[in-house]
Amino acid sequence: MPLTAPPRPSTRAGRGRLTTLVAVPLVALALSGCTSGSDQPSPTASGATGDCEVPASGPLSDGVDVTGDVEAKPEVSFDTPLEVTSTQRTTLVEGSGEVAGQGAVANVRIAVYDATTGAEVTSAGFDEGQQPTQLTVSTDYYVPGIVDAIACVPSGSRTVTVASAADMTTATAGEQAATPTPVVIVADVVSIVPTKATGEAQPPEDGFPTVELADDGQPTVTIPPGTEPPSDLRIEVLKKGDGPVVPDPANVTVQYQGVNWTTGEVFDQSWGKGTPTPFSTDQVVPGFAKAMIGQTVGSQVVVIIPPSEGYGDAGQPSAGIGGTDTLVFVIDILAVA
Repeated sequence: MPLTAPPRPSTRAGRGRLTTLVAVPLVALALSGCTSGSDQPSPTASGATGDCEVPASGPLSDGVDVTGDVEAKPEVSFDTPLEVTSTQRTTLVEGSGEVAGQGAVANVRIAVYDATTGAEVTSAGFDEGQQPTQLTVSTDYYVPGIVDAIACVPSGSRTVTVASAADMTTATAGEQAATPTPVVIVADVVSIVPTKATGEAQPPEDGFPTVELADDGQPTVTIPPGTEPPSDLRIEVLKKGDGPVVPDPANVTVQYQGVNWTTGEVFDQSWGKGTPTPFSTDQVVPGFAKAMIGQTVGSQVVVIIPPSEGYGDAGQPSAGIGGTDTLVFVIDILAVA
């Protein structure tokens, strides 16, 4: 990822820091299962179904009373305290959209309640004007209880999950939360984050590198031979999406590829890492952020970043970027939260 410092943690490590990079508004109870480190396995491509093993429904999940429409803040009531020995999940509304398979990045509206007291612990995506939050369907990133609430659920669905205390922690999280609590989770799976930009193609502009796309959306960038890069920041829209506008600042999910104008070589990309990359616009070099802010979700943009809008005179030697190197990024803007 084109971060200001260090130049880029691995996608896997970056995903382990969702609490800071994506600012998912779930308390540590929900996020404590996020892991980090280079040994973390990559999930499969977004939207992949894979083998789904999900909790069966039971008297606890069936007994939670949830009213309200899908994507509207639910009214939730249940007898307290709930004694939860194993996690149960009931589907309240069965959607017909794409399935949130293992490894998928899903747009979700979610509310979490203390199963002992009935009090709301936290929610995300239900406030007026709030976009859904993005959650990866993988216990590499979230505690099993959160994953169980959305795994293998068709878009348009609402589930209620009664998660055991054991499923709301991991060995790593246990160091942070010695007394995990069983919870009730109401989750609306809104949609699956695509793996490439889906906007309407726009005519290319003069002075920009050419971009060719593979069937899966991965770009190949060709720098015009013998051409000096511009000295100022340049932005080109190759696909115009019809989704929400990226505000400033914003938490975004993207696919990207970075090419060094001097060498013509790719120095970094999310393609081939298994899943789109989430981060905050205030965590990246200025030119990268400026390329996205004000654009619409579903768009693909090309940005030419001079050193002053990138890594400056110091460059990033570990990425093969010198202090005078101009960078080119192709960015597919997939979601904003």
